[in-house]
Amino acid sequence: MNDRQFEAILCAVITVSDTRTRETDRSGALICERLESMGHHLHLRKIIPDDYETIQQSVDECIKTSDLDVVILTGGTGITRRDITPDAIRPLSTKHIPGFGELFRWLSFGEIGASTIQSRADAWLCDSTLVFALPGSSGAVQLAMDKILVEQLDVRTRPCNFIQLLPRIR
Repeated sequence: MNDRQFEAILCAVITVSDTRTRETDRSGALICERLESMGHHLHLRKIIPDDYETIQQSVDECIKTSDLDVVILTGGTGITRRDITPDAIRPLSTKHIPGFGELFRWLSFGEIGASTIQSRADAWLCDSTLVFALPGSSGAVQLAMDKILVEQLDVRTRPCNFIQLLPRIR
């Protein structure tokens, strides 16, 4: 039996896109819906362009928000010229969390086959904030949220999860 009580965390959701609007941003909306249905709190939701400095500045502002636990970005994780989200986040990283991207691509392989190698989905600890970069497609976001993050952002998940580690990170 699990004796842990649910712990709500404070989250930010950032969509990286030159074309999406609040009305057409299905991926950002899906992330917000999953987080809020779990009981987490949304501090910020915004859409920013595929611009290195803008991405880096937006994530840095979130990292400097002392009570913000998690930042989830969607978009810009492919291999085209405009896909720069991981590149902008990497310099802000304290520790890389390679298992997230590895697990995402392994799960994604079951749905889209070898095309998953084009994804640079990834995760980092940036000071005491967990930062996740997800692809822009709503199918990929649903996979990442439902198969990885819903469990890892719930302190009741055994044997361990990101939330129970947060006090030891701060």
